Amino acid sequence: MKIEIWSDIMCPFCYIGKRQLETALAVFPNDEFEIEWKSFQLDPTITAEPDMDVYTFLAERKGMSIEQSKEMHKGVAERAKSVGLDYNFDKAVISNSLNAHRIIQLAKTKNIGDRMEEIFFKAYFTDGQDLNNGQTLIKLGIQAGLEENEIREVLESEDLFIKEVQADIKEAAEIGVQGVPFFVFDRKYAVSGAQPIETFVKTIQEVLK
Repeated sequence: MKIEIWSDIMCPFCYIGKRQLETALAVFPNDEFEIEWKSFQLDPTITAEPDMDVYTFLAERKGMSIEQSKEMHKGVAERAKSVGLDYNFDKAVISNSLNAHRIIQLAKTKNIGDRMEEIFFKAYFTDGQDLNNGQTLIKLGIQAGLEENEIREVLESEDLFIKEVQADIKEAAEIGVQGVPFFVFDRKYAVSGAQPIETFVKTIQEVLK
């Protein structure tokens, strides 16, 4: 079964959804699954804001108070903890995810897209690393199994893997993706959002019939 996942590595529910799906897949140890991560940017206009915390950023974007923003983030962190993830929003660094998506596209050509996705998620949500920083992207890419020279080649070019990122985003629009995470199972069924594990299990069972 092929599972395509549209995701942004700065989307907190995408990391949660990844864990929910992985738990569901463990219910089917005798079945083979191919996971393909697809690029999606929640906000392609975001510029790096290293001096602004995420609470202020969201409050300004959504027109809410800082306290409301903190409460919202607290709720997300508690949900993440329920699936074994440690979110440290106090350390999160606001940046544009485009270059990270380009590195993910590179990783997909080496069949390590899932590993790269996991490393980027942890780097952003748990470790508070700046995913707009070239040296950080190189370090994390090497950690996933990429070569330093090929990562540098992508970062030093304005064109490499841009078309692949844009194609994923265009395809998302064509199939009606309104938000992420968005999971497509064998092009038969779709699950939108970080749904309960049971929802993923039932969807997989339907596709396997």
